[in-house]
Amino acid sequence: MNRKFRYKWMYGWLGVVLLVWTVGISNVQAYPVSNDPLRVKQTYLDDIHMDEGWAQAGDNDEPVIVAVVDTGVDLTHPDLEGRLVPGANLLNPQEKPQDDNGHGTNVAGIIAAKMNNDKGIAGIAPNAKIMPIKALEADGTGGETKLGEGIRYAVDHGAKIVVLSLGLNKYSSFMAGTVRYAEERGVLLVAASGNEGGSVKYPAAYPTVLGVGGMTSARLADDRSNYGPDLDLVAPWHVYTTAKGGGYESKEGTSMAAPQVAGAAALLWGRAPYLEPWQLRELIKQTAEDLESPGWDATTGFGLLRVDRLMKEPLLSDRFEPNDDSGHAPMLPVHTLIHAEFSSGKDTDWFTMDSPYDGFVKLVLKTSDASPVSIRYFRDNKEAEEVFTTDPQNPVVTLPVQKGKSKIAASLLDPGKAGAVLYTLQTDFQIYQDDFEDNDHQYKATSLPARSQTVKGTFHQENDQDWFMISFKKSGTLRLKTSVDTARIDPVVLIQKKGEKSTTFDQFGEGATEATPLMNVTPGDYYIRISNVKDNTQPVMGEYTLSVDYTPKLIDPNEPNNKPYQATTLTLHEDHPGVIESASDLDWFQFRLEQESLVQLKLGSLQRGCDITFTLYDHTLKELDSKSSEGSAENLVLDRRLPAGLYYIKLQSDRAATQQMYQLNAAAQPLVAGFSDIHGHWAEKAIADLASRHVIDGDGSYKFYPDLPITRAQAAVMLANGFRLDKNRPVDYPDLSSSHWAYDSIARTTMAGYMDGYEDGHFRPDQPLTRMEMTQVIANTMQMAGKYRGRSPFLDVSDRYWGVGILKQMSGDGWIRGFPDGTYRPDDQATRAEFAALLSRFSNVFGRKR
Repeated sequence: MNRKFRYKWMYGWLGVVLLVWTVGISNVQAYPVSNDPLRVKQTYLDDIHMDEGWAQAGDNDEPVIVAVVDTGVDLTHPDLEGRLVPGANLLNPQEKPQDDNGHGTNVAGIIAAKMNNDKGIAGIAPNAKIMPIKALEADGTGGETKLGEGIRYAVDHGAKIVVLSLGLNKYSSFMAGTVRYAEERGVLLVAASGNEGGSVKYPAAYPTVLGVGGMTSARLADDRSNYGPDLDLVAPWHVYTTAKGGGYESKEGTSMAAPQVAGAAALLWGRAPYLEPWQLRELIKQTAEDLESPGWDATTGFGLLRVDRLMKEPLLSDRFEPNDDSGHAPMLPVHTLIHAEFSSGKDTDWFTMDSPYDGFVKLVLKTSDASPVSIRYFRDNKEAEEVFTTDPQNPVVTLPVQKGKSKIAASLLDPGKAGAVLYTLQTDFQIYQDDFEDNDHQYKATSLPARSQTVKGTFHQENDQDWFMISFKKSGTLRLKTSVDTARIDPVVLIQKKGEKSTTFDQFGEGATEATPLMNVTPGDYYIRISNVKDNTQPVMGEYTLSVDYTPKLIDPNEPNNKPYQATTLTLHEDHPGVIESASDLDWFQFRLEQESLVQLKLGSLQRGCDITFTLYDHTLKELDSKSSEGSAENLVLDRRLPAGLYYIKLQSDRAATQQMYQLNAAAQPLVAGFSDIHGHWAEKAIADLASRHVIDGDGSYKFYPDLPITRAQAAVMLANGFRLDKNRPVDYPDLSSSHWAYDSIARTTMAGYMDGYEDGHFRPDQPLTRMEMTQVIANTMQMAGKYRGRSPFLDVSDRYWGVGILKQMSGDGWIRGFPDGTYRPDDQATRAEFAALLSRFSNVFGRKR
């Protein structure tokens, strides 16, 4: 078959760099569209435009070996027949790398299942050969040692691409060296980001490894796909692929997304074997379809894998252009490696960085001709800037960054330089040093107050561990909890009382919360160490949160009071704190009433979850009343009318209630004539007199409300009762129905001539009585006509006032007095106490005469 390639080359510092290639499609026989019977189930191939990609590729490309470092591969699968090259079983070198899990077979089929063989599915790269390397156990688990061996084996035995649908949460110098080994020998590494919805796993997180996340059918990052500054791109999350045992199955995850990128890379490399791994990475990112936020973002990277674009678009010398000003600054991950170009000394390249935390970004910028570079750094889009200069002897710049976005602008130091200059820019983020450093050793432990609190820290440097010390003055209980925001941290908690053995808590794994049981502490110094798991000593991009929950042991000031004869005496109206130390602990109290009183017993500040019972007894220990909290923290309140005497209270709980002190309060309001609000009142005797004669009665509230205004209806009732009026006749007031509660009393007082309606015919029963009306009503009971000689006895009552005659007579006869300032305030509202006082005097004198 005839293939015609026309190349355009540019020579740079890394050798020959291919910038543009085109294919003469008219004379090229492309790979045919797949007619495999199960191709219809491979909808993910449509998402990445695989048919168009095959059309661009041609079918006589160079074979490319793709190593699958995994659980092995089904070596007899009919759809992988002829697609395998010898591999290795690193777990048992005497055996073949046969898949005993199925995961590796899933990965291999996505890449290289035979096309158009009237069987199953179609792999992405018809030119790919699979090198099966078994490095994982049958349950899919494995360690970095076998993973590293697998990568090195693949590199040393001719693989051009290594796909790693697996990952570890920790950074490893050993693995970083293995990744560098592959890069230096021209081998491309492609790895899955992970499926936990957290930080990208290693090796996907290393800058020279293509880190691949997963995309849903809705063209969004799957919520379970790991994300962050290490993510490069995404591919479909759901696939249909080869299965162990010769069959096929649906699978999902970033493990299935990564081999799609590896297959696409193999397809491209077969067509353009001269590309370097970094060029392949750049082109894959360059041709990705942007998703979600414009440009790179933490959840989809540079976008969705597009095989059609990958196979036909030229590799650009600078895929970020145009980025010559701040308004066109593309997103640059804080942990990545890019290749770009200064078109001349006047070209400025702007980038935006979005830092996940406060910290530092280390920039390593190298130019192809060793030209020095100026880097300007802008925080928060402010004009204030910092300027740094790099050169071959010192290509590193460290920028202090805050969480959020900042910008950099890079340009050649010599603005007059002509011609293009290629450069690489590598970024590496280092999290901030927490506020408690330097506390990496026990003798440097940071002192914390002896109380409940929350502490946030970081592991910002190698072998970082954080020591704290709390000096407890009181015994109590303590619980420690350490949570993390990334699976790259596997927290370990150590606690030790000074002079005693330490205890370590490491029950759970990476990304999980470690919590101690509830521990008893006694006075003394306690040391706490928070560290990452022992074999993970590298700096981590993430934070931990230490929660200290300390409850001092509460001392009950009332003990011993477990028996009635030990009962603590309550001072009325004062709070009495206490503690119920166990289910068998009984707290007894006593109080004495000198006279009949309305008593309110209140038990507050209760511990939620405890069923606390509150029981009242008389002096013979006869139970009078009881209430239970039933696990609630609501106050228990008991209101009782009690005669004078001695009383007991017993408190008990179904369990210890030692986390907070309860508050017991006994309040007593002495009852006078059955009322709790007249004791000591100036009208006490008058009100008590009326109550004793049943002129007034309580309403169940034990209150008379002496200082409230008295209504005309209330006054009528008191008059009728006070003067024992028993004759009545129907009355006809528009605003008074026969069903009104005071109708009968109003009818009696009206017939007696004591009260009457207003000129408009209304009685207004619920209207307050004025002081003048009150005086007039009482005068009516004695049929007083009033006196008109002499001067007004009150400063605020003129001789023209309508009631001045009655006031003169009542004052002259000594029935009424004014206020100390000489006023009577006749139009003010009369109070219930004022009316009761007048009525008591008049009804005792005149009522009895009648």
